[in-house]
Order: sequence, then structure tokens, then C-alpha cells
Amino acid sequence: MSTVAVSATPPTPIAIDASKTSGAPIKKKPYPFWLGGVAATIAASITHPLDLTKVRLQASGDKQMVDSIRKTVRTAGVRGLFDGISGTWLRQMSYSMCRFWAYDESKKLIGAGKDAPAWKLAAAGSMAGGIAGFVGNPGEIVMVRLQGDFAKPPEQRFNYKHCFDALFRMVREEGVSSLARGVGPNVFRAILMNASQLASYDFFKAELLKTKYFEDNIACHFTASFAAGTVATTVCSPADVLKSRIMNASGPGSNSTLAVIRQSMAKEGPMFMFKGWVPAWTRLQPTTILIFLTLEQLKNLVDFSRKSGFEFL
Repeated sequence: MSTVAVSATPPTPIAIDASKTSGAPIKKKPYPFWLGGVAATIAASITHPLDLTKVRLQASGDKQMVDSIRKTVRTAGVRGLFDGISGTWLRQMSYSMCRFWAYDESKKLIGAGKDAPAWKLAAAGSMAGGIAGFVGNPGEIVMVRLQGDFAKPPEQRFNYKHCFDALFRMVREEGVSSLARGVGPNVFRAILMNASQLASYDFFKAELLKTKYFEDNIACHFTASFAAGTVATTVCSPADVLKSRIMNASGPGSNSTLAVIRQSMAKEGPMFMFKGWVPAWTRLQPTTILIFLTLEQLKNLVDFSRKSGFEFL
């Protein structure tokens, strides 16, 4: 009678991927921190002529947006509508890159998830605005000065060649402290802008997606960004006017916020704080729409790249 040998070693268990059986979702890799800065740079390049007109209206005695545009074209040609665009690029790649990164990090910090209430989104936006407004202040000054230069009489112009020339000359001629000129109003405006624009976009987008009329597509992104642009323009107008006037000023005592307010109130009354609202809305509305449409498409591009195996994004 034959005997069968039985192994004392137990069979090796089959390895099972716990992620496929537990039902736990795989955590999505965050988007690159610089994505918002790139989206803002693209949008600002397209709307630069309107931004240029808004700054010149706020800093000069021009009364109408169309008249200001005609004056620019008459004195410098169509190319004049893109005066100071290097300052715009510097500002977007410092201020905007920082604010989008800080906004995402602030939402994580305070637990503002997908369906977070408006106050949490506004708090995250305020935190991001405070950080980005400080970091991006030199770029903001350079942008405003480059854009407003040709609206001044020739003897009062800075005549900067480009954004880096402006930075070097400011430090050399006015001291390092000149890079902080108007930092108070600028940070205040940045807090208002991000609490209204970024938070409004996330809030309106979430509310629209709760209805049966919208899906997560361009139509939803356009509608949410349109509403966010209107809210942001109205909230930010007073700080925007003060920021432009202080940063365009030069000389002793010209960087005092209270002095600028007193002088402007005496000459123009309280409505000076909303001077340039229409061009500001006209500029900020397409900028806001372009920023968020571009950002959403860049996110889609990153998702597509990752699915295709390009993990460097």
C-alpha cells in the first residue's frame, strides 16, 4: 500500500490589493502650485489694454474709458496699449502664483472641502490674499508704474525700460523701502480680492453644480466666474483706487494712505473711491472668466497627461 507524502508547509496565501477591495478612494495627487500663475499670466496678457486704461483713469485726470484709449493710441499707437506688459507678467508670476497656491493650502488648513460654507472659503481667500499681497507688492508697483508712465507729462515719467530695470532703479534711486510703497492698501486689496473672487468662484460653482441645469463644464465655469468677477470688482474698487494713486506718487510724504484719502476727498468727494469702476469691471470680468476657464482647462490637461503616463506634472 503506497503512502502519499503531505507537506507540512502551509500554502502561500494569494496577495490581494487592499485598495481594490476596501473601497477606499485613492488620494488624488495635487495640481502643480504654479498652475494658477500660468493661467493668470495668459489671461492678463489678453486683457492688458483694459487694465492699462483702468490704471491711467485712476491715476490721471482722464474722465472716460474710450477717451483714454484714444489718447493712448494717438500718442503711442496701437502698440501703446501694451505698454508695461513685462510688469504685468512679473506681477502675475509673483502675486497670482502665490495667491492660488496659498488659497489651496489655506483651504486644507481650515478644512474647507468641496461643499464648504461661504465663510470658510472667504477666510481661506483672505489668508491667501494677505500672503500674496505682501509677496507680490514689488511686482504690483512695477506694473502700475510701467502702465501709468505715458499718461504723465514727459518731465514726470520714470522711463523704465522693462520690469527688471524698474526694480533695479527703484532700489538704487529710492532705496529698498520703495519696494514696500503702498504695501498696506495693496495687502488690504489683495485680501478683499481673494476673499471675493476666489471664494465666490468656488461658492458659485458648487451651488450651480447642485442644480440640474449645470455640469462640471465650460458653461458652469463661465457662469461662476462671471458672478465672481462682478462681486470682486465692487468689493475691491476703493482699495484699488487708493493703491494706484499711492504707487504712482513719488516724493516725501506721498506714500501716506491718509494723506492721499484727504487730498482725494477734498478734490473729488467720496465717490472718488469708485472712480474707474466701469473699466475695472470691464477689465476684471473678462480677466476673471479667462483665468478660471484657463485654469480649469490646464487642470484637465494635467489630468490627461497623468493618465497618459506623464507623471512630471
